[in-house]
Order: sequence, then structure tokens, then C-alpha cells
Amino acid sequence: MPIGVVSDEEFNDELNKLGGRASNKESHTPDTSTSEVVIIDKPSKGRNEGDVNVPDSLRQIIGEDAVLNGRQSALGLAGMFGISPSSVSAYANGSTSTKSYDTPSKSISSHISKSRERAIRRASKVLGQSLSSITQEKLDYTDAKDLSAIAKDMSVVIKNLEPEKVVDSNQSDKSVQFVIFAPQFRKEESFDVIDVSSSDS
Repeated sequence: MPIGVVSDEEFNDELNKLGGRASNKESHTPDTSTSEVVIIDKPSKGRNEGDVNVPDSLRQIIGEDAVLNGRQSALGLAGMFGISPSSVSAYANGSTSTKSYDTPSKSISSHISKSRERAIRRASKVLGQSLSSITQEKLDYTDAKDLSAIAKDMSVVIKNLEPEKVVDSNQSDKSVQFVIFAPQFRKEESFDVIDVSSSDS
């Protein structure tokens, strides 16, 4: 039989001529003590069987949960799907894995940003309502401690949800600087005096 790719029928014909039998085994070491032939499946490209590829939608949800509800909440959610804590950190950063931590995915980052903006809008609305409820009459006649606590809590929520401002270290070197000179006035006495006498011609 020539070496190369053959059909199952051709393979079985040749095998029958040799008096052996074929069996599908997941063993890479055939038993040489018998005439049994082991068929080894060719590995497929990409992930092997049993490997888990986390869907992008799940990465977005876990990243959103980490940003809005905290890391512990995201770890609990990820644990249900067998996702590692390091992957949770990557998703919260907008990345697909720890290897791509410095190059966030646009889809995950965009989803997290939109979720953060929605939460900020909701918190801002509650903050505005609570501040509007603190009227002068309530300040004069009632205890507005609870209302001020709500306003304070909403401001903390907004502060925590807002992304951190990255300060460029080189920005200060590139900033425009103005130098103003203030000339000093000199009195007339500080100048040299030359006496010039006039003579009759």
C-alpha cells in the first residue's frame, strides 16, 4: 500500500489482508505485542477539546461587575464559570487576558465605559433629587441629616465611578510658560551729569 492519505475502505482492505483489526483509541503508543492497529485522530487547529474559550459577552459582564460592584462580586460571578481571578483583573481593565493587559479590547472597554456612564447618570439624578429635597424649610424646622447623607453617598458613588485622570509626566514640560519682565524706574539723580558751558563766539 502506498504511503499517503487513503480512504477508510482502502485502509480496512489492507488491514484485513494483514489479519489485524482497527480500533479508535486515544493512545499514542500502539501495542506491538498484537496485530492491533491504533488509529490516532489528527489534532484540530485552535483550542483542543475541553478547553474553554470565554465569550466576549461574558468578559464584558464580568468586567462591568468588577467596576460597578467591586472585585469580590466579579470573582464570585467568574467562579461560577471557572474563570481565574487573573482573568477577572484583565476583564476589569478591558483586556481579554493577562497577556493583552496593556492592549485593552475595544468591545470590552466600550461596554465598561457605557455601563459606568449609565451608573453615573443614575447616581447624578438621585443626587440632584436629594439635594432638591433639602429645602430651606427643612433646614430650618426639620432634621436634614438623612438627606445630606444621601447626597454625600451619591457624590462618593460618582467619584468612585469616574475614571481616573491620567497625568502625563511630559505634559508639564510642554506647557506654555509666560515670563513677564518688570523694568525698574531710575530716578534722574542716578544718571551721570555732564556740565556743558556755553562760550561767546
